[in-house]
Amino acid sequence: MPALNLEQIKEIIPHRDPFLLIDEITELEPGVRAVGKKYLRPEEDWFRGHFPGQPVQPGVLTIEMLAQTGAVCALCLPENKGKLALFAGIDKARFRGQVKPGDTLVLEVEIIKNRGSIGVGKATATVEGKKVVTAELTFAIFAREE
Repeated sequence: MPALNLEQIKEIIPHRDPFLLIDEITELEPGVRAVGKKYLRPEEDWFRGHFPGQPVQPGVLTIEMLAQTGAVCALCLPENKGKLALFAGIDKARFRGQVKPGDTLVLEVEIIKNRGSIGVGKATATVEGKKVVTAELTFAIFAREE
């Protein structure tokens, strides 16, 4: 049973199709750590062009999936309800393996620094226990414009 299903995720982050890129949150410690999953369906639109005949998940989309997982972690705190988490930096990104249609990405983000509206998450994506992407993601929390 997921900690948060897709509808509950939508209550926390503003992303919607076609850019809501996580399917569920399986573990959640608000403001501290979150683990999400993305089930990579063969019909995902990006696989058609990246690359025809040999589809591979674009690494930048895996980074975005990690960022959305981290955003759920940060924005589920009561003081951040209704706000946005935006990228402020990506450091130490490493792409360690190919991710293909049919894979399940496990997306883990641990908040390692948090000062006011700026934070840093240590992010790791795995497939079947093997690290495929690691990075440090810096984010800024902003009020949404009405």
